[in-house]
Amino acid sequence: MKQIPNLLTCLNLLSGCIAVVFVMAGEVQTGCYLVFLAALFDFFDGFAARALNAWSPIGKELDSLADVVSFGLVPGLIVYRILQRGDFPVAGQEWAFAAFLIPVFSALRLARFNVDESQKTSFRGLPTPACGLFIAALPAVADLSPALDALFRNPVFMLPLTLVLSYLLIAPLSLPSLKFSRDDRKGNRFRYIFLGMGLLLILLLNFAAIPVIIVLYLLSPVFIGKKNIDRG
Repeated sequence: MKQIPNLLTCLNLLSGCIAVVFVMAGEVQTGCYLVFLAALFDFFDGFAARALNAWSPIGKELDSLADVVSFGLVPGLIVYRILQRGDFPVAGQEWAFAAFLIPVFSALRLARFNVDESQKTSFRGLPTPACGLFIAALPAVADLSPALDALFRNPVFMLPLTLVLSYLLIAPLSLPSLKFSRDDRKGNRFRYIFLGMGLLLILLLNFAAIPVIIVLYLLSPVFIGKKNIDRG
């Protein structure tokens, strides 16, 4: 029973590894679905660890190693494939390798998280899974209209977006944890409201709602206040 959280973490990692294969083969949409699957495993491994009281230092490190693949490397490959639109790689488009800043800054974010005791009740910077989900949802957003598809394939838009997301991973930005706590009623109220809004948006927009949800999450300090976030 104590190994169930680690098993779920390994399934997160396995989903990310398979996603790499599909994205490299040009099946970007399938790779994105596997990122969503990895996110489910990532959510339930933490839930299981708390429910079974099975937290361990090894589990924490394993979770970060899995996340750097599923929500770092795979999103970096997705951005690369969006920018390349051809064989892998395309000569003369070496600037597209900037997409791999996503896994680099994801690794920095996860390493800092593992040693930062202040991030037990709140986060500093955009969580790696949130960044990965944002990128994995871009193909779904692109399907909404040809104009959006052309926008995401334009390096003038995608390269700055990549830089912004990379910075947000390590930015000194206080963000609330979405883990429910018995001792934080005010925080739980926000979590219920945010969860409800997120579910409603997903029902209306499907996977295309995810970037909107992530943007709302980044704006959450404006509504609940930095002091309330830091207080947990």
